[in-house]
This record gives sequence, structure tokens and C-alpha cells, in this order.
Amino acid sequence: MPRKGSRLTPDQIGVLRAWIDQGATWDANVTFGRVEPVNLKPRLPAIPSKTKAANPIDRFLEPYFAAHNIKSPKFVNDRLFARRAYLDVIGMLPPPDELEAFVADRRDDKRERLVARLLAEDRSYTEHWLSFWNDLLRNDYKGTGYIDGGRKQITRWLYSALLTNMPYDKFVAELVNPTPDSEGFTKGIVWRGVVNASQTPQMQTAQNISQVFMGVNLKCASCHDSFINDLTLADAYGLAGIYADGPLEMVHCDKPTGQKAELKFLYPELGALDPKADKPARLKWLADIVTQRQDGRLTRTMVNRLWQRFMGRGLIEPADDMEKAAWDPDLLDWLAEDFAAHDYDVKHLIRQILTSRAYQLPAVNLGEEQQQDFVFCGPAVRRLSAEQFRDALTRLTGVGYSSPAAEVTPSESEQKKFAPPMTVKWIWNDPNAADKAKAGHVYFRKTIHLAEMPSDATAAVICDNSFTLYLNGRKVGSGSDFKEAVLFDLRPFLKPGDNLFAVDAVNHLPDNTDPGAGEPAPGTENPAGLLFYARLRTSNAGAATNEIINDFASDGSWVCSSAMHEHWETPGFAPDNWTAAVVLGDMGIVPWRVSESYLAGKLAGAYPGSVRAALVAADPLLVALARPNREQVVTTRPTAATTLQALELTNGETLADLLKRGAENLLAALPTAKGDLISVLYEKALGRKPTGPELQLAREVVGQPIQPAGVEDLLWSVAMLPEFQLIY
Repeated sequence: MPRKGSRLTPDQIGVLRAWIDQGATWDANVTFGRVEPVNLKPRLPAIPSKTKAANPIDRFLEPYFAAHNIKSPKFVNDRLFARRAYLDVIGMLPPPDELEAFVADRRDDKRERLVARLLAEDRSYTEHWLSFWNDLLRNDYKGTGYIDGGRKQITRWLYSALLTNMPYDKFVAELVNPTPDSEGFTKGIVWRGVVNASQTPQMQTAQNISQVFMGVNLKCASCHDSFINDLTLADAYGLAGIYADGPLEMVHCDKPTGQKAELKFLYPELGALDPKADKPARLKWLADIVTQRQDGRLTRTMVNRLWQRFMGRGLIEPADDMEKAAWDPDLLDWLAEDFAAHDYDVKHLIRQILTSRAYQLPAVNLGEEQQQDFVFCGPAVRRLSAEQFRDALTRLTGVGYSSPAAEVTPSESEQKKFAPPMTVKWIWNDPNAADKAKAGHVYFRKTIHLAEMPSDATAAVICDNSFTLYLNGRKVGSGSDFKEAVLFDLRPFLKPGDNLFAVDAVNHLPDNTDPGAGEPAPGTENPAGLLFYARLRTSNAGAATNEIINDFASDGSWVCSSAMHEHWETPGFAPDNWTAAVVLGDMGIVPWRVSESYLAGKLAGAYPGSVRAALVAADPLLVALARPNREQVVTTRPTAATTLQALELTNGETLADLLKRGAENLLAALPTAKGDLISVLYEKALGRKPTGPELQLAREVVGQPIQPAGVEDLLWSVAMLPEFQLIY
């Protein structure tokens, strides 16, 4: 005894004999058998009542703080909170005008209103969270498997799901039991050459479902019975077989065993599979099992991932080891049940966390080492993600990406959310313009009133033949293709109160040239028309309806003139002799035939302005800043700085070119820019004005007169500040 290895010593035998003589008592908490899974069954703890906090999160944390002798410090100031919320919800720095308006707001619930408004920015929210889910779902735009068809994107499906805030249980169900648009997740990667037996597409699917939705590592159990948890080789092959044509032969460390695994989910407690079911029935069963109300692991895993995202450390850490206990189990369990009770609404869960006092506490530096005796004191200091950093540079420089790498237009049914709620009309100054009108310019004006700044403000414009759009006297943009709607982000130009929209619309000559100011020659008449729609939505925090609609469109309430007047596009101009615009007909009239579905699709799927980093393939800067290649599931990106990052951030060609072009943009905008270049740059980058010493030093850097190399150096300096690169 034992048969293999060293024999027991006389002392060891004596200990065993004494234990037997004393009755061989056994601690009930010690077992060599399979224990009941942790965090699997739903549990709804009572919310602590002896507390003044409004948010349930804080009501759970008050006794936790008391038990750890933590006195709650003052909340972060409005500027820090706004920057934190903007970056967490939509991944962007707050625009200076929006930040100043928030700071000046005196309403007690302004932080809750800000979170609600940001969550209502559907496109910005979607494009930020696309990176989070691309990492988890191993979705990318190029790379291994895409060239030879051994891998499939789910970008279109994922974008649509996020844009419409698809309930999380349905989201998971459509990934587990996929539609043609979502099957890329379970299809996995068909690797070339000879690979480990655990890398078959079916086993990849089993590993990914387990890790992403259940927070458990199945990789070890894909080769042998796991050493780190209770999962076995039979568990892994039982789940993988659901995606095969039938039960799979188990392969132990690349050695076939000759035994087939029974088809089952990892946790039989949740339900048994009919062994006679065909593959479609098996996939439906699996989706139902994973998303059923009794699967408390699904909701806890999602809660934990979002808590880790916003607080820098999960309620359970690491986030892929949900067999551990949380540092506050009651808080985790309540949030999970509240998430399910609100129909698996992810935005509700985000709102719950971000409106808590806990989220508003000063940031804590946790360091790079995992703390075994961790005590929650507030959110951790976090680094900007690769995409956040790149999008922040776009805000500073105006240098974004020109086109997305993937199709992101939602499906037809999901586009209906973006259909105009009113009839949009073609207008001109001539009732016969749809047939023929004089070549020349027609100037249009329309004033609208906004009680507060909208969270979604997008304009779609089509003009036969070309146009220039102004808002409050500032040029927004132009277009010259009457077959395509041009989209514009209006938020940088809007303000609370009256807003003047002005359009210089041009009907070209038959050879498609601008007729200029002179009288066109007879016989050059051709169709002309202007179509305009502005989607202006404001979140309605605390109300029964989710948003306030201030949309408006081209119609007979616009005024127009064919005569050019100085300052005609400014609010101070009085259009005394202008006439009402002539309505030519609805969108679908000949010769343009614009459909409502076309306009809705453009509004739903396109971002008006620079394309964000989440929608493009990784460049050297994004790779250096830890954007993964997504050939495997990545649930948490590394936070420690690397040598590659240091090199890229000090001498990288991609970053150098970006900042050089940014400096050129800033210099080109100087004649029409509002405010001092240095102050504007600080406000955009850091949400504050420069201090006296900073301003003096920056002026020395940019030179007098301002030099291109000096502006470039200033951009480098600001971009390297911890205040810019970190979320405090």
C-alpha cells in the first residue's frame, strides 16, 4: 500500500490507524466525488433594508463596506464622471460643448440622465460594444479561415443585435442554435493541416459556449479529465457531439479511446437530451437549456463580465472561473436575477451599474498583480482599449478610417426602427421641378427649436444635383450624387434652443456642371429636387417612453429663394422676401423613386462621419495596443504595458502618420476655428482647459507663428499623457 510509488512510512500508517480507531469521522465539506456546481441555481437575496441608498447595488455594498471598515469617500467630480461614462457606454471622449452643458446642469438626477442619454445613442453604443463581442465571439473581418471559407463572419448579425438591443437570452439562443447570419460562431475555424483532436470545429464550439456563456474552461477537459475543475473528457465530447452528426468517439490526448460520449450539456441538472433527437432538435434543446430561467450561470456570467468591464475587476475573478464564489455573492445573485426579471435587457443592467454610487467612487490603482485578499473600494484605474484610444485620436485630429471592413447594415425587419415617423417630401421652388427646372442655385431655410441636446442627431440629404448643408451658420458638409443619401452627424453643430438649417441646393446643367451665377441658356432645364430628413432623438430618462422625438423633414414649411444674399445661411439673416418651398411629392415620386426602406437602411447601418476603429481590420497601432487576432475567444484583454506598445507609442509609423495628418487638419481649420488651438485641443483630449504653465509650455512647443511641426509635437505630448490614456 499503495501499489505504485513509495510505500507509506510507519508514521503515516500510524496516523491512518489512529483515524480508523477514532471512528474514521469525515468532514462533510471534503469529497473526492463531483460536487454541486457553484453559481448554477438562481437565487434572489433580499435587498438590505437598513440603508438610505436608492440603488440596490449600494444597499448591498453598505454592509460590505461596514464589515471592511471602509468609509465611502466623496464621488468623483462631474468632469471625471462624464468622461468615464462616455468611454464606458459609447467608447468616445465627451465633446467639449456637451461636457460643459453637463457640468453646468443643476438637476439632481443629471448623472442618471446622462447615462440614459448615452445608452440611447444606438449607433455609437453598437460600434463601441462591437469590439467587446468580437473578442468574445471570435469574430473578425480578415485572418485565418476567411480566405478558404473555413470561417464565417457574424458581423451583420451582431451589429443588428446590438443596434436593436436584442434581449440577451434571445442573443445567446441565436448563437447556440444559429440562424444563417449567426452561424459563424459555432462554425468555428477549419484549421489547415494536422491539429490537436480538440481543435475540431465541434469541440471549438463546445469550448466557446462553455467559456463565453457559462464562465467555465473546457479546454483541459477536451483532451483529458480536467485538473482544474470537475469537468471530464466525456463532458466535453458530450457537448461537442450535439453539433456533430451524432455521438463522437472520445480522443484522450490525441489517442482514440474507442468509446463514444453520451450527448449531454455540461450540467445535467438543467435537463436531459432525448438521445433519439436529430441535429436540429438537439440544437434547439441546447439553446433552450442554456437560456432557461433556471440557468443562473448564464445571467451571473454576464453580470460578472460587465462588472469587470466597468469596475476593472469582476465580482468573481478571473471572469472565466465561475465555479468560484463572488466577493459579494448576494450582490452578484441579485443583479443576475434583476437582469433576468427585466427580460435580459443588457442596457438595463448597464444602467443599473453605472447609476450606482459604487461606480461614482474615485478610481483605485489595483496594480498588475492579482490580489488574493481583494477588497472592493471603488472602480479600478483602467487603460483605454485599442479602439477607444484610436477613436479618441480621431476626436482630436479629425483623422478617422475612411470605410468599414465589413457589411453592417441590419436586416430589413430591424431597419424599421429607423424609418421616418413622418412623410418626407421632395421640395424645390418650382412646381414642375420633378420634370424640369431651371439650372441654378435655390437656397432653403428651416428653423427648429430643441429643448435640450439630442443623443441621436443624424441628417440624410439627397439633392438633384448637388448641395451644401449649413447649421447655425456653420458648414456641415456637402454631396453631389443624387442617387445616394448623404448622412451627417449634426451633434457638433446643434445647441439647445433655436437651430437654423440652411441648404444651398444646385440644379446642374445637362453636362452636370454648376451653372454659376448667370442666367442659364434656354433648353438646359432638367429635373431638380431636395429631400431632407433629420432624425433627432433625446433620451427620456424616468419616463414611460424611451425617447423624445424631434424629427423633421423637407416639406412646405421650409422657405426658399433663388437669389443669393450675403449671410443667407446665418441665424441673423431675415428672409423677408423668401417664399414657401413647393412640395413636389413623396419620396417615391419619379424620377427619383426613393423608398422608405432605403432611407431607413442608410440611417440604421451607416455612421455619419469617420468610421470607428471597431469596424476596421486591425492596423499596427491597434495590434500593438492589444487588439487580439480573434482566432480564439478573448474575454479579457491584457492590461500590462508591453515593449511593443512602448515602441509603437513613441516611434510607430502608423501613429506618426496619423498625428502628422492631424496637425495638418488643425492648421487648416485655424481660420474658422472657435477659440485658441491649444485650449481647444486640451478640452477635446482631457475635458479641461490647460493650466497656466501648460499653456505657456504648449505655446513654446507650437511656436509663434504656429508651426506644423510644433502642432504635431503638441499632439504627441497630449496623446502620451496618462490623463489621456487612462480612465480614472
